[in-house]
Amino acid sequence: MKVDIKTKAEIDRMRVACRMSAEVRDLAAAACRPGVTTLEIDRVVRDYCQKNKVKPSFLGYGGFPGALCVSVNDEVIHGIPSNRMIMPGDIVKTDVGVNTLGFNGDTSRTVMVGVSDPEVIRLVETTKKCLAAGIAACGPGVHLGDVGYAIQKVAEDAGFGVVRDWIGHGVGRDVHEDPEVPNYGKPGTKLVLRPGMTIAIEPMITLGDQKTYVDSSNKWTVVTCDHGMAAHFEHTVAITDDGCEVLTVPADYP
Repeated sequence: MKVDIKTKAEIDRMRVACRMSAEVRDLAAAACRPGVTTLEIDRVVRDYCQKNKVKPSFLGYGGFPGALCVSVNDEVIHGIPSNRMIMPGDIVKTDVGVNTLGFNGDTSRTVMVGVSDPEVIRLVETTKKCLAAGIAACGPGVHLGDVGYAIQKVAEDAGFGVVRDWIGHGVGRDVHEDPEVPNYGKPGTKLVLRPGMTIAIEPMITLGDQKTYVDSSNKWTVVTCDHGMAAHFEHTVAITDDGCEVLTVPADYP
């Protein structure tokens, strides 16, 4: 395992990629409305990147055909944009990255489209709390097992499942780098975080069984085995001398 430690100048460049990733993530999330197809959401991302002369990090990555991953309901991650129409009651995950100045951002939101089911609402809100707990646990000298444990505890205390097959990761020159960042763990284990590390923390939490499979029809989309709802939130963070900085927030974030 080779973990890339970024210089301050490199993190400055990452801030640009991550800020733009956050902007287009939120534009894609705002486009999630009844009657809109996931392919139309993909067009929002392509138009933003074309206008700003940057690249969608995911387009062509390992052969992925979309400018973002847009996953609906029981789809956890890696949903391919299509003519699927968003309907009231859906939860839609907009996972996107921008590549510019030699670096990438990576970030995701789960959008509730006319959802009234209280358990689904609680799932989405709990997944947000999982992300916040993982970020709060980050800092120099902290083990990745501590970060994973913080996420896992919030999810399991609420009665939800934590996906094991898919995890967070390093981000930088490549959209996926070392180290692996699981959403579960044992305190005091795994890699120790150091200033200059940049990682994607991305809890994937399920309403029911945490087990998943990859859709054989497209070889990409990860789906829950019991077809229960799944939520996903993600931020790219940089480890600092005294904690961490969330990089994937819009410029006007308070």
